[in-house]
Amino acid sequence: MTNASPGGVTETEWSAAVDAVRGLTPGPDGDEVQLICHVNPDGDALGSMLGFALALRERGITRLRATFPGDFELPTPYQDLPGVELLVPEPEAFRAPALVMTFDVAAESRLGDLVALLRAPCVVVLDHHASNTRFGQVNLVDPRAAATSVVVDGLLSRLGVPLDAAIAECLYVALATDTGSFKFDMTTPEVHELAARLIAAGISPGDISRRIFDTRPFGAMKLAGEVIGRATLDPTAAGGQGMVWTYATQADLARHDQRPYVLDTLIDPVRGVAEADVAVVIKETPQGDWSVSLRSKGAVDVSRVAVSLGGGGHRLAAGFTGHGTPEEVAATVKGLLAANLI
Repeated sequence: MTNASPGGVTETEWSAAVDAVRGLTPGPDGDEVQLICHVNPDGDALGSMLGFALALRERGITRLRATFPGDFELPTPYQDLPGVELLVPEPEAFRAPALVMTFDVAAESRLGDLVALLRAPCVVVLDHHASNTRFGQVNLVDPRAAATSVVVDGLLSRLGVPLDAAIAECLYVALATDTGSFKFDMTTPEVHELAARLIAAGISPGDISRRIFDTRPFGAMKLAGEVIGRATLDPTAAGGQGMVWTYATQADLARHDQRPYVLDTLIDPVRGVAEADVAVVIKETPQGDWSVSLRSKGAVDVSRVAVSLGGGGHRLAAGFTGHGTPEEVAATVKGLLAANLI
């Protein structure tokens, strides 16, 4: 059995991914390559995918498209990422690409109708979720990586692709968002070393941080105040470790004239409640079900909770799709927490 490299991916897997990329025929008559990230993409999904897309383009791969399932709507903070011109709506994805590469996708269920493209001759998966189902022919999955962009950087270095400012900006956005501006537990010395290399490539971390983290519409602030105001603390949950939860509806979004992406950061103030180890934010989707975000400070493995409900994620950060009323979803989570104490 092949030993894993320090990054957690075997050398056999790295070599297979390198061969898959180097084996592509470049140019206008070359191979079609389809890159895919998960539904409702976040900074790591988009940044990792677009950063690698730019690297492929530098290698002469011009029949190249990037996409994600569902509505073709980018959160405002990511609309100026380098490489966004390579994004196409789901219906415009290649139908029979020679190579499919997925980014930050833990399971086939996160691909929506694009799951049909997994019939491609070669599928390379780049991810860092421990719950990844390893659905590709080549799986670069490193649960110890702070972000999928760390895995992307590993592949770029093996391909000999230098970090220019455009690639670096994409990877920095991915790294900064998934580490919570470098404050989550996965922020290792290696994470800071990667951030230093990305900054050295010519990016402006201050400008990026203001755009990604510190700029929100006034209506989004008002909406956040409402949603946080209806939070409920249950000190008996998680074996007495406590759970705090809240919810947001489509009506809330409409009342404040906001897009769904503004709800993505609501988990951060909720998870700061001192009396609760677990934070839960329940967000209504246009389809009428609920996108549920889970966070733990360490007492509970919330990925086990999420996986048992059809979702996935990490030990301290996970999610799933819920059904019923917000109260019923919260009760379901509470019922599973005690069984997943660490």
